[in-house]
Amino acid sequence: MKGSALAVEGVTLTAGARRLADDVSLTAGPGEVVGVIGPNGSGKSSLLRCVYRILRPAAGSVRVDGADTWELPVRQVARTLAAMVQDAATDVDLAVREVVAMGRAPHKRLLDGDTADDRRLVDTSLADADALHLADRAFDRLSGGERQRVLVARALAQQPSLLVLDEPTNHLDIRHQLEILGLLRRLPATVLVALHDLNLAAAFCDRLYVLHDGRVVTSGPPAGVLTPALLREVYGVEAEVAVHPRTGAPQVTFLPGGLPAGQGSDQPAS
Repeated sequence: MKGSALAVEGVTLTAGARRLADDVSLTAGPGEVVGVIGPNGSGKSSLLRCVYRILRPAAGSVRVDGADTWELPVRQVARTLAAMVQDAATDVDLAVREVVAMGRAPHKRLLDGDTADDRRLVDTSLADADALHLADRAFDRLSGGERQRVLVARALAQQPSLLVLDEPTNHLDIRHQLEILGLLRRLPATVLVALHDLNLAAAFCDRLYVLHDGRVVTSGPPAGVLTPALLREVYGVEAEVAVHPRTGAPQVTFLPGGLPAGQGSDQPAS
């Protein structure tokens, strides 16, 4: 598994008369972890749905290794790109191991059974997501956090060169948030991930794109993007941004009640 190059070029997405994304462009180089951040309704999920071929763009293109994904056969795209979405079905009457094995489907013919290699990859993916102990449990009986880890495992089992994740840390406790993002950081695949938690985005992403009202406001390394002025403009909050003493990553602290920087108590960003 190696990383693919992703290029979103001038993408506009519409729903009736409403624009969900307006002339959005972004890139992710092979092996990069690129974060998409912004407030609710900014267009993050819509943009990701376009990348993994759920929402067709009204204008622009999505290219993976130079090929327009909307012009490729679905099966070919599925061998390259895996997605983990927020609105995945949770009432699946399957064991966890069977759910994760679905990630192998793009690499097999319709009636092919699981091979020894498939089973090994499923177990490895479950272990990487700290979910191997759930393998024989019913998927629809799991907690939200357990399901989230299983869905990450399914995406890993697909062995994509491009992994697209919409809020993968939802429902996860702090330990598993750090483990999952650390795992994504170590993968050779290219990762495009939407995150709400700005400190996690700062710690694990190579570059960030900030969306607001469907447009890219700014982009770049976290230290250049996460500024008090940007947070005030996009999120409508006052914040202080410091350098973490151990990691060197930006560390955002929101200030209560809209206090100007330098006053108030510590409240970590989320």
